[in-house]
This record gives sequence, C-alpha cells and structure tokens, in this order.
Amino acid sequence: MNAESFFEYCTKKKGVEECFPFDNNTLVFKVGGKMFALAGLNEFDSINLKSDPQRAVELRETFQGVLPGYHMNKKHWNTIKVDSDVPEKLIQELIDHSYELVYNYLPKRIKDGL
Repeated sequence: MNAESFFEYCTKKKGVEECFPFDNNTLVFKVGGKMFALAGLNEFDSINLKSDPQRAVELRETFQGVLPGYHMNKKHWNTIKVDSDVPEKLIQELIDHSYELVYNYLPKRIKDGL
C-alpha cells in the first residue's frame, strides 16, 4: 500500500475528515471527531490503526510488520509497516476494523449528522 491508496481508501468512508493536528507531516483521519488512522507522509512506511485489544495482540504475534502503536495507547493501537509481511488486503481490513470501532461508539446524534 502506498500513501495515495491509503488516502483514497480512508477518504471513501462515510463522514471521514482528514487533518494535521500534530504537525505538517502526520496525516490523521477522523470520523465524528475521533481518530481511526494516521500516517506520516514524508516517509510513508507505516500507519497507526485502532484495534480490538485481543486482536491487536494476535496480529502482533502473527506478523512481524505489526507492532504496538508508536506514540499511541499500545493496548488499543497497532503500527503496521506497509512494506512488510502484512498483505495489502489485510491492511484494508484493518483500516475497516479501525473505522468501525470508532464509528460504532459514536453517539447516535453524531452518526446522524455524518
């Protein structure tokens, strides 16, 4: 997965906004004002995605390219190395999973406004 395909995949989701809240390099994708994905653009080598805690551990044990979330809550976030043993189809599934985790916990009034 490259930066362009990552951007396109994330922005096609309902209610997604992108921003740079940390610096001019770290692109953050949010739904309902909550982060579900982020990546550095200068060196697009990894992405951070939210994950169910049990699944996060399973992924880290299965793939060398899945690490505890860099600068994130390591229980709920994984860093996925994009040029690793993690297949692109799985990366897309993990983006979907991250989005759904955040979206499903949004209040109904926020979901209705998206």
